[in-house]
Amino acid sequence: MAEAHQPVTTPSPQPDLTRNRLPTLFEVLSRRTLPPVDLFSFYIYMRDQQRSVDYLDFWLDVAQHMSLCRHYVRELRRSVLVGTPDIQSKRSSAILENMGDLEPRAAGPSMYATEKEKDQDAQMSAFLREGHPPPIPQSDSGRMPPNPHFSNSHDVTTDSNSPAHTVARQDIRASAEKILYTFLLPGAEREITLPGSITQDVTTSIEEYGRDDPEVFDVAKDYVFQAMERDAFPGFLRMKALGNLIPPTLIMRLIVGLLAMFGGFWSAFILIFLDKSRETRCWLILPFTIGVYLLASYQYSLDPIMALIGFSEYTPFNFSRIREPYVRKLLAKRAIMVLAVTALVDAALCLLFILVPGKRL
Repeated sequence: MAEAHQPVTTPSPQPDLTRNRLPTLFEVLSRRTLPPVDLFSFYIYMRDQQRSVDYLDFWLDVAQHMSLCRHYVRELRRSVLVGTPDIQSKRSSAILENMGDLEPRAAGPSMYATEKEKDQDAQMSAFLREGHPPPIPQSDSGRMPPNPHFSNSHDVTTDSNSPAHTVARQDIRASAEKILYTFLLPGAEREITLPGSITQDVTTSIEEYGRDDPEVFDVAKDYVFQAMERDAFPGFLRMKALGNLIPPTLIMRLIVGLLAMFGGFWSAFILIFLDKSRETRCWLILPFTIGVYLLASYQYSLDPIMALIGFSEYTPFNFSRIREPYVRKLLAKRAIMVLAVTALVDAALCLLFILVPGKRL
C-alpha cells in the first residue's frame, strides 16, 4: 500500500475531542479526527472500497505542494526581515514584507479558507509568479521530461530535497512537475479523471508558462475535494461511524450465519420428529444464537460485542480502537439495539422449537 504521507511543515492538528457530531471531510483530511474516522481509515476506504485512492493521493500531494511553497516563502520573508534578501526585485521584496506571517496550516479547499488566508495565498502565488523560475527543459516533442527524482507520488517526505533541509525553488518546480506527470497528463501512471478544461489549463500553465505556484492547482483541488465529499465520504461515514465491519467480513458473516440457521432448523425438525426431550432440544440455542448474531451483524454492518468494547475493523480481521468520542457513543447505542434485536429473535426461535410438542414419525 502506498503510505498516506504528511504534508511538508504542516503541524499535527489537535483533534477536537468535544465535537458532538460526525466530522466533515475537511476535518478528516486536515487530520483533526481520530480512528475510526481518521485520514488513515479514509485512505484504506478509498483504496479498498472506492478503488479511487488516486484522487486522495492527488489531494495529499497538492496539499504537500502548498506546504512546500509556504515553507519556501516563509524562509525568504525571514531573510528579508533580517536584511539579507535572497530575491531579485524590489517588487518581490515589497510583496514579502506585506504578506505577514505564513503560519503552517492544513491545506483545504478554497471555500473553507478565511479572507486572511485567501489574501495570503494570493500574495504568495503572486510572489512565486513574480520570481524567476528555473529554466524549463524541453524535450524534442516540446513537452518537459518528468524529473526522475519525483517519479513516485510518495517520494517527498522530508522538509526539502535541498541541502540543510531548506527549500529551494527547484524543489517547488519539481513538486509541480511530479503532480502533473503522475496524475494529470493523459496516460499518466495514476491518471485521475477531471474535466478536460481543468486538465488543459493546469498543463498549459505548468508546461508553457512555467508556473509552479499553488494557485495553478486550485480548481483541480477543489473539484477533487467536492467529488470525494459527494461520492465517497457519505459511504465512509456509514461504514465507520454507523458500523465497524468491512464488506469482505460482512459477506463471510452472511454465509456462516445462513449455514448456522440452516443447521439450526434442520436439527430442530430432526429432534422434534424423533420426539427428543426438551432438555436435549435446548442445544438448539447454540446454532440459532450464532446464526441470528451473524445475520444481525450483516444487516447492520456492526459487530455489537466488538463495538461495546471499543474496536472497529479496518482490514480483514484487524481491529483498531475507537478513539473518536462521538463515534464511540454512537456505535455503543447501535450495538445495544442490535443485541436487543438479536436476543429477541433468538429467544423466539429457541422457545418455538424447544417448547413445541414432539411427535415421532
